[in-house]
Amino acid sequence: MNLTKIIEVIGESNKSWEDAAKNAIITAMPTVKGITGLHIKNLTATINEKGEITEYKANLNLAYTDK
Repeated sequence: MNLTKIIEVIGESNKSWEDAAKNAIITAMPTVKGITGLHIKNLTATINEKGEITEYKANLNLAYTDK
């Protein structure tokens, strides 16, 4: 039986929420082996004085197994 573990990570991007999620996964991959899935918990953004989004953030739960 494999044990699945969950960790929470936050990714950031100045392009999109999808890019922020990808950045979180890419950043976690060198130290978290066996990532099998993700759950997006929250999406947030920073807005400047012109009303433009300047930074996207994605809070993720990553599932992984120790093999």
